[in-house]
Amino acid sequence: MAIKIKDIDQYNAYFHQKTLHPLISVGDLSKADMSLFDPIDFDMYCVVLMDEDFGGLCKDGKDISYRPGTVFTLMPGQVVQMRLKPGVRPKGWMLVFRPELLVKAGLGRDFYMFNFFSYEASEALELSSTERSTILNCLANIFTELHTPVDHLTDHMLRLGIGHLLSYCKRFYERQFDTKCKQNSSILTRLDALLDSYLSSGMPEQKGQPTVAWCAEQFHLSANYFGDVIKRELHVTAQEYIQRKIVSAAKMMLRDPRLSITEIAESLGFAYPNHFTRLFHKKVGISPSDFRKTI
Repeated sequence: MAIKIKDIDQYNAYFHQKTLHPLISVGDLSKADMSLFDPIDFDMYCVVLMDEDFGGLCKDGKDISYRPGTVFTLMPGQVVQMRLKPGVRPKGWMLVFRPELLVKAGLGRDFYMFNFFSYEASEALELSSTERSTILNCLANIFTELHTPVDHLTDHMLRLGIGHLLSYCKRFYERQFDTKCKQNSSILTRLDALLDSYLSSGMPEQKGQPTVAWCAEQFHLSANYFGDVIKRELHVTAQEYIQRKIVSAAKMMLRDPRLSITEIAESLGFAYPNHFTRLFHKKVGISPSDFRKTI
């Protein structure tokens, strides 16, 4: 049974430190009580810099492969646990902030950009030495602001500091996307083959159209991470690319006069023919019937 952290006071108790802000804290993992590494739902957003390999890391039941200089994130409701190595002391830093910090604030307005919070556990962010220094500087700035006497700019500065940190995480994730795309330049070929095989297999009629989540699963990636990689590589959303492939398959099928529009729609996984017609018209500019007349 996972422990649930109720507030910042309870979080700070694990680090034997005072609460300096009701919604934000930074903890030094080397000073944490060992019970912090039992199964815990922090019930807040967390950014963790792991500066030492001190045991097995598990998030929501999935192991995270990490090394020193790895950043991983948590959302409210996710459970994390460490299986500590005997005699090895944890080392690193952990920023936490309550969801209430995002309400009616610029950080909340821009938070949609930081979708890496919903990436799968195995997709932790690996940092170069320079990037690690940047993350440490951001954490140090937040830590310093927390220890600065409170004034009318305190909350503003803390939100800016967190936004700065998260923006760097986003930048470094995009660098990781680019690196992986260069290492795996066949992703487009593989995705094409995957979709072509599925659309011609008869499976859409039984299981529906291919989805972003299904494609991501074939690449052993989360839907959000897969979507970001595809957008970086192909400059369109994953959903848009899937729809293009469906329309391309439809054009080929429309060349066969023996197939009705309804049969084509069903074979491509559409529950209703008018849904197929609507998508085709949106992408091609004319209806399937009119396109057939041009062939």
